[in-house]
Amino acid sequence: MSARSPRAGTPRRRLVSQETYETVFGTVYVGLATNAMLVVACLPVLVLLATTDPRASWPALAVVAPLVAPALVAAFAVFSALSADGSTTAVRTFWQAYRRHARRALAIGAMTSAVVVVLAVDVAAVWGARIGAAAIPVFVTLLVLTVLTALVALVAVPELPTVRLRDLLRTSLYLAVRRWYLSVAALAVLGMLLSIVATRPAVGLGFVAAPLLFVVWGGCRFALRSALPDGEARRAPGVAAS
Repeated sequence: MSARSPRAGTPRRRLVSQETYETVFGTVYVGLATNAMLVVACLPVLVLLATTDPRASWPALAVVAPLVAPALVAAFAVFSALSADGSTTAVRTFWQAYRRHARRALAIGAMTSAVVVVLAVDVAAVWGARIGAAAIPVFVTLLVLTVLTALVALVAVPELPTVRLRDLLRTSLYLAVRRWYLSVAALAVLGMLLSIVATRPAVGLGFVAAPLLFVVWGGCRFALRSALPDGEARRAPGVAAS
């Protein structure tokens, strides 16, 4: 049986379409650009971490830590735009979201930083004491709930820009607990990113920050879907537009 030879001049089919190439390169660009914008937005925190011993400079770190919150919100806005319509205007979207949501994000970051510091000091105060066996699990549980609520709230900030901050935090706490498996998984991925940044800053900040934060955003946004305008389920209690 003889195989047919292709006609001369007949164009070969591409294994990968031009649209696929554009999607892949656009996604890679968004990731790298988001990493760069995160470094710029979090520069005061990164400089302090690089030039001081965190064990001694933790009060100063607690003061500048809220600056991370607007950067995360801006990154989450970039991921939302990419997922919604394939937008690759990462730099413009990042800084527009940063300016628009900075005040609410800073408020969430400041409250989270203050609560975490108070709870951490409480844990240190009762460590080794007889009351510590009962108090430390309570403090640690409150600390985890605080971080989970803040993480879900930061994802919700660009998605629900008209919701009052008090209602946003209350809804975030409710959904973080209700869908604890998603919020805990997101927190674990965030912890993985922090460990990579601590051990290999160039790799963590230059390459893996955006992909891992995208996973964090996806988990938290799925947990939030009942509170979003296009959610399939009914709104969670406490969501009210201002």
